Amino acid sequence: MAFISSSSWLYVSILLIFIVLDYSLRGAINMVINAGVLRLSSWFPFLSVLATQHSEAVDVSWYPPKSTAINNVDSLMNMTGVYGFIFNSSKTPDAQYGIYNLCNMPHVRKTEYGIPSKEYKLQYVEVMHRHHKRTVYASNSFPVESYEWHCNDEGLFHFGQPVSGHSSAQTYWDVFENPINPFRAFGFKGTCTFPQITREGLDDSWQHGRDIYGVYHDLLHFLPSQLDLEKLSFRVTSNVITSQVASMVINGMYNSEHAVPLAVESPSIDSLEPKYLCPRSRNLFSAARITPNTSWSKHLTLSAPLLAYLDSISGVSPDAQDWHQDVDHYFDNLSARLCHSKPLPCSLSDSSKCVSQADADSIFRLGEFEYSYIYRDAPTSLAASAGSMGVFIAELAQHIRDQIAGNDGGRIYRHNVAHDGSLSRVLSVLQVDVMVWPGMGAEVVFELYRKLETEGEGSRNAATTRGDGNCGIGSYVVRVLFGGRVLTSSSPELGVLDMVPAEKLLGYFDELVGERAAKVKGLCEERS
Repeated sequence: MAFISSSSWLYVSILLIFIVLDYSLRGAINMVINAGVLRLSSWFPFLSVLATQHSEAVDVSWYPPKSTAINNVDSLMNMTGVYGFIFNSSKTPDAQYGIYNLCNMPHVRKTEYGIPSKEYKLQYVEVMHRHHKRTVYASNSFPVESYEWHCNDEGLFHFGQPVSGHSSAQTYWDVFENPINPFRAFGFKGTCTFPQITREGLDDSWQHGRDIYGVYHDLLHFLPSQLDLEKLSFRVTSNVITSQVASMVINGMYNSEHAVPLAVESPSIDSLEPKYLCPRSRNLFSAARITPNTSWSKHLTLSAPLLAYLDSISGVSPDAQDWHQDVDHYFDNLSARLCHSKPLPCSLSDSSKCVSQADADSIFRLGEFEYSYIYRDAPTSLAASAGSMGVFIAELAQHIRDQIAGNDGGRIYRHNVAHDGSLSRVLSVLQVDVMVWPGMGAEVVFELYRKLETEGEGSRNAATTRGDGNCGIGSYVVRVLFGGRVLTSSSPELGVLDMVPAEKLLGYFDELVGERAAKVKGLCEERS
């Protein structure tokens, strides 16, 4: 900078002070020009960017979702069906693909995928999806179930093996009932564990992996033809069902015959499930459910007669608070049966008294309402989700930032297998405009693209076109897909998340949770 005199630096300093203090940039420029420092004109674009960053606050306010039948409490118990959603099969007709299917949610696949224009080059993909369909959780089973559930058509493999040294037998669990044991297990009899990914869920997982490969390898020529663990990584939670899914997804993508590491964080602080302690988030979620005169309190009143009737069939005690503070238990129990073509249950004492399809549909409508309320309709939902999912959001932001800077070590794809609570919080942070209960295999995809500046760049292979830190963040855009379709946010800061400037999404994340999760501990601390 030898061409700038020492006296000129004084004017530069004055100009920067104007910017930091959020004064008009135009006034600062005029002052400098009037002083005769004309050679600084080349600095103005850079300084203008700084001024914009200081003067334009990022809006991270909560905005309500759309008003739909899903979150309309007044119509919950006065209608039939479940909005055309599917609850009884993993198969969605091709002509209807994209509609909600609790048993096997829509995800990216070649036939529906929207290919961006040639001016954009894919740089990085990060996927988060819920595990695929499973048996019911033991805690969601009825005290005594009216029929058995068997899983003899699969094996849950559990073994340890040295990285180098002796190999291990590929052992799997073979669940059995002990005729000598006088103690009876709660819930279903049979040969399954509760939960475990079922044979059908494993097949759905494999197909999910095959469809992802079909898009990002066959269609976009982005992923490598062979599994390359320098370019791809896979992460799970400490709940084994996510590992059961990940193993099938990987072989759906690559048919790998080699061992593949699954990244997993310490269970006590896992950011993917999430598991780290966040008292304020927990209290915000709880407070939203006990506040009087809300649509939540009204839905509890409306659903009470149905829950009492189901108690008379299931044998669940009317005093079991966890079965009556929401419909989560009944929702999981009934949907798991229907997704696996099992009959709805009947009373053990009166076989003519059974749960009807209309009863199940009412539970499903209530469940969809509850997830919308907890994660979107409640005004405190954004703060609650930002605290409890903030570490993962910051990780995602850092991955995008590292890609742009060319500091991600050759990684181009990350895959996270998680839970409905994980997906719900991510959707809550993004302020999705229509919230649903993320069903089995529900998927959110973040795609980072670089906007090409010359026509010649478009001919370069997408898999090798990586960030090198020289293009500037303004050259990068992000697309977010939910269920294979572009996600729309209720936040005016985000809007339709289709090729939005990367700095806009990063600015939103950073303002909400802090760069490298700097704000998350504060978001999790209870306030007086």
